[in-house]
Amino acid sequence: MQYPAVFTPDVTDDGRPAGFVVTFRDIPEAITQGDTEAEALAMAADALLTAMDFYFEDKRPVPPPSKAEEGERLVALPLSAAAKVLLLNEMLAQQVRPSDLATRLGTTKQEVNRLIDLGHTTKIDRISEAMAALGKRLELSVA
Repeated sequence: MQYPAVFTPDVTDDGRPAGFVVTFRDIPEAITQGDTEAEALAMAADALLTAMDFYFEDKRPVPPPSKAEEGERLVALPLSAAAKVLLLNEMLAQQVRPSDLATRLGTTKQEVNRLIDLGHTTKIDRISEAMAALGKRLELSVA
């Protein structure tokens, strides 16, 4: 999952360069800045991941990334976070509560809550099992 971002040069009141402001049109909650392009890119990846927490906390679907337009750069979510986003979105689309998924997986609601917690480390195989319980298949590819 790579989200398009706009890196807008920022300037001081007297016209001197002051780094870059980074925004994401798909994830408007993610706004950040950096003094250099490299710092702005690192901050953008962090802001994107942090913004995902808003969707998870509110149990709202995370918008999928759109295609990059001219002048935009792609910023990727970590693979573990991307898998959790896909799981959350599928649960919401099917209106499956954590307790329902726990029953399907033969586990506890607490474990399912950890599966959809961005701050909790989860094995990708377990996310794949949860997707299978929803009738979906998690796939990885190399580009």
